[in-house]
Amino acid sequence: MESGLTAAELTLLGLLVEQPRHGYQLEAVIAERGMREWTEVGFSSIYYLLTKLRERGLIEQVEGSADPGDKRRKVFGATAEGRRACAAAAEEAIAELHPLFPRVLVGLANRPAVDHDRLLDALERRARALAERIAEVTRAEAAGPAAPEFVRAIFDHSLSQLRAEQAWLDRYRASLGDARRNGGSQRMAPYDVKKDLKELYAPRNTVLRQPVGPAAAP
Repeated sequence: MESGLTAAELTLLGLLVEQPRHGYQLEAVIAERGMREWTEVGFSSIYYLLTKLRERGLIEQVEGSADPGDKRRKVFGATAEGRRACAAAAEEAIAELHPLFPRVLVGLANRPAVDHDRLLDALERRARALAERIAEVTRAEAAGPAAPEFVRAIFDHSLSQLRAEQAWLDRYRASLGDARRNGGSQRMAPYDVKKDLKELYAPRNTVLRQPVGPAAAP
């Protein structure tokens, strides 16, 4: 993010802009709202992130909030600068498109290396995992108390993304079945990238010889 805040830092800062909280309260809200569906904030990293935000002057300990002898119960709230930074970073994150790097696309880019039956098995496993994830998010959405509109919007976005992938996966698996019925299931020959792009792999200072055709008739 141009604001200098990572997604995890902005997530915690936003929760402290809502209201002061200590680490265990932050963890409870993160779990309750299913926030780990769209950002990486491990429980063990919460205190590290709080320290970073505090060092930047974006949060501060709420006076009289600490539990004597238990530093984990220190309650933090956003400073005025933290509120400004949160607002600017949130607006940027909402307005701008950011690239996604789904690992499934890396796998599909290497599709020729995978046997057809093993591909079908991998897609079946993905379909089951998607169904389980959709069920988990749906349960989390239903289990929480009455949520503000932005929390409902987050759940809706997460479920929409998961269901969109589920629909895409159904279409892709169906297309593979159609290809097999139409005789398109033959094993694909290995793709030799060095052969097809030999000019990129030739040793430096090596001149590639071009094929010589028949001599032209006089």
